Amino acid sequence: MSATPAGRPAARVTTTDLIAMKASGERIAVITAYDVSGARLVEAAGVDAILVGDSLGMTVLGYDSTLPVTMDDMLRATAAVSRGAKRALVIADMPFMSYQASVEDALRNAGRFLAEAGAQAVKLEGGMAVADTVGLMTDAGIPVMGHVGLTPQSVNVFGGYKLQGRDSASAIRLVEDCLALEAAGAFAVVLELVPAELAQMVSEELTIPTIGIGAGAGCDGQVQVYHDVLGLGDFTPKHARRYTEAGAVIGKAVSAYVDDVRSGAFPTEKQTSHLAADVVAELERILPLTDEEG
Repeated sequence: MSATPAGRPAARVTTTDLIAMKASGERIAVITAYDVSGARLVEAAGVDAILVGDSLGMTVLGYDSTLPVTMDDMLRATAAVSRGAKRALVIADMPFMSYQASVEDALRNAGRFLAEAGAQAVKLEGGMAVADTVGLMTDAGIPVMGHVGLTPQSVNVFGGYKLQGRDSASAIRLVEDCLALEAAGAFAVVLELVPAELAQMVSEELTIPTIGIGAGAGCDGQVQVYHDVLGLGDFTPKHARRYTEAGAVIGKAVSAYVDDVRSGAFPTEKQTSHLAADVVAELERILPLTDEEG
């Protein structure tokens, strides 16, 4: 059974719960997950929301970016997470080109995450450029989380994974993007790789929660990638903290298993099942089944 943080109901966390948390000054904890076991683990630890991030392209599928991730990839991962999470809000990342080509594509694909994969909300990248789409989605009953600052699907436009909003002009554009998303009905907005001072200003300006990743402590909540927090990769971004070295623990365990297999120490009698003695005797009498004269 999932752990329930003090004072929080065991019922499913909703988008309005997150807005209420901001209003009351309660920080929002979000983390990514990509499968049922990861969803169960992070929910049991008490997270408020799980983002099924298109970061799975890099953490799970081995790509160099999020760009090759498909709707099929995301639907399958989201459905797995939804089967494992009973309390946390499940938010599905809309992958590259699943919403940019047309409003019809955006609505159809967003709806699939709720209807087929069991998510309660979707996330898409962009500000003013996608505000009209966000408005149509929310009008259709699809909760939307925005994402501004460093938007990984636009990494080729930005020329790499770089801090955004560093000068006054770009900072003003970022604020305008966030205000446009809020006006369109978004229930929250991710601020990625944004200077802390700017992120705090945005957080104070908006009535919806800001969820930071590399945007300082002034946001209303934080989101991190599962693999970064657990130490499951070789590289840790500046904005992440490795809370454990799960990769080393897993490696040690698998190495011990390999050694036991090779030495004959595994399996033992504890991991073994046996036939009844009379069945053994009967099989020994009739085996081998091949015709020795043939």
